[in-house]
Amino acid sequence: MTDQSARGIFIGGQWLPGAAGELDVEDPADRTIIGQVADGGQADAAAAVDAAAAALPAWALTPPRQRSEILRRTYELMVRDTEKLAALISAENGKSLSDARGEVTYAAEFFRWFAEEGVRTGGDYGVSPAGGTRTIVTHKPVGVAALVTPWNFPAAMATRKIAPALAAGCTVVLKPASETPLTAIAVTELLVEAGVPAGVVNLVTTTDASTVVSTWLADARVRKISFTGSTGIGRVLLKQAADRVVNSSMELGGNAPFIVTDDADIDAAVAGAMIAKFRGGGQACTAANRFYVHAAIAPAFTARLGAEVARLAVGPASEGSQIGPLISAKAVDGITALVESAIAAGARISHQADIPDSKGYYYPPTVLSDVPADADIVTNEIFGPVAPIITWTDEAEMLQQVNASEFGLAAYVFAGDLQQALRIGEAVDAGMVGINRGLVSDPSAPFGGMKQSGLGREGARAGLEEFTETQYLSIDWPA
Repeated sequence: MTDQSARGIFIGGQWLPGAAGELDVEDPADRTIIGQVADGGQADAAAAVDAAAAALPAWALTPPRQRSEILRRTYELMVRDTEKLAALISAENGKSLSDARGEVTYAAEFFRWFAEEGVRTGGDYGVSPAGGTRTIVTHKPVGVAALVTPWNFPAAMATRKIAPALAAGCTVVLKPASETPLTAIAVTELLVEAGVPAGVVNLVTTTDASTVVSTWLADARVRKISFTGSTGIGRVLLKQAADRVVNSSMELGGNAPFIVTDDADIDAAVAGAMIAKFRGGGQACTAANRFYVHAAIAPAFTARLGAEVARLAVGPASEGSQIGPLISAKAVDGITALVESAIAAGARISHQADIPDSKGYYYPPTVLSDVPADADIVTNEIFGPVAPIITWTDEAEMLQQVNASEFGLAAYVFAGDLQQALRIGEAVDAGMVGINRGLVSDPSAPFGGMKQSGLGREGARAGLEEFTETQYLSIDWPA
């Protein structure tokens, strides 16, 4: 990979300066500026669509096997550059190197998965029930796709969208988060190295996300919007997409419950909680947000989880820390307010890790006990390393509290009785449920949520179908 600080906007196979100058990229671990990239605007957004639209006809007609080979080669290049990409993610995002390596592995797998799925073209052929016709069902690329990704998984959120779009025959315009543009630049460079034709992948880094994305949604050539981010922004984009009836996929906010029954293996539940809650510092839409622990085992669970949390090493990734900083001062302030509100409502801090004396955006990993079920920290997405524990005894009442949330992305259930775990899992309003495990994300599984957590699915076969339109041909077939 080349020096990302020399890069910026990528349109039609060329790296270009931004219309709005340059934007600074900050390391949240110490608030130093680690690079500058191009800052794009409306003209750059329009030019990106021009390039994507011009490249679309040829790319859509490219044989699936050729598209597949490019995706497979990109996977191999990401694996080759794992350490470089992990270091880049840690530098601009703040997550630990082990978490960053895990993200790179996960992100690369989308290229391999969709390289395989892209050659398995689906369709159907049948006889009309009334006779006299034959029906052929096929699928076409939806067209130019606008991809908008967040800062918390700068590699994986990009590849989870780019890979199926390219496999389906779409061309793309990508806007990464302004906090983490360097990883998107690096992934784009690897796609170019793998042989992606000019104009098929276009990148616009910007501090003016609203203008760039609005420009794309107003352009008649853009037929798809795939967004990962907050529910609030998702609602705004859906309203804009409705004006032109743009095909929309939305992966939005979460408020994942972590349910522990009285017969659960406590050690397994604690190990799962450490992954579900503290991977990436809790800055994930799938992160466990509220812990519903049966009262009979709550003291033991809290003590064991608290001991693990108190031992966490917090600091810069460069020092080998397990937990890095939050992304910004605003994030620290928001979590601080939620914890203070919970304490005022009767919760108490049972365990807490130490944080370094640093200018970085750190918040101590924390376990809260005696948390009221209606506390703000329970009803709001925390997006940080705080585990609030609510106790329960009545399963029906607990499930009512769990499903009262407007969100339904992920959930976790730990129980000794597998049948009970499955029954609880099916009763929870969530698109993904981890049963006796603290991780649900898998490129081969359909990622997505219910209710206010979004529309559509990413990954699996469903992820490819999100970038296609179904068409059928009715053929006259006289008896």
